[in-house]
Amino acid sequence: VQLVESGGGLVQAGGSLRLSCAASGSTFSINFMGWYRQAPGKQRELVAAFTSGGGRTNVADSVKGRFTISRDNAKNTMYLQMNSLKPEDTAVYYCKATGLVAVYWGQGTQVTVSS
Repeated sequence: VQLVESGGGLVQAGGSLRLSCAASGSTFSINFMGWYRQAPGKQRELVAAFTSGGGRTNVADSVKGRFTISRDNAKNTMYLQMNSLKPEDTAVYYCKATGLVAVYWGQGTQVTVSS
């Protein structure tokens, strides 16, 4: 499975961005997909994810009400709509997927929010 993120960039506080994660390869084996982020000097943290069953989502408290995770199964693409961005949202955002025996990460996309 290969994951490619896109959509990052520089935005002012209060602005919006939409990240995309396109999956290719053996996507039939994926049983989990989510978004993570890592700010400088901090550990990587979960932002939002689909539960293993795929029918529900899990969103971090720090972004709840501002970020929305969604996906288009026909395009094998997952999205993260980020609204009301804050400077503390600045980080590299990663797409993660897990299969039967492996964990896959994208290369990451930088999101920078200026105050």
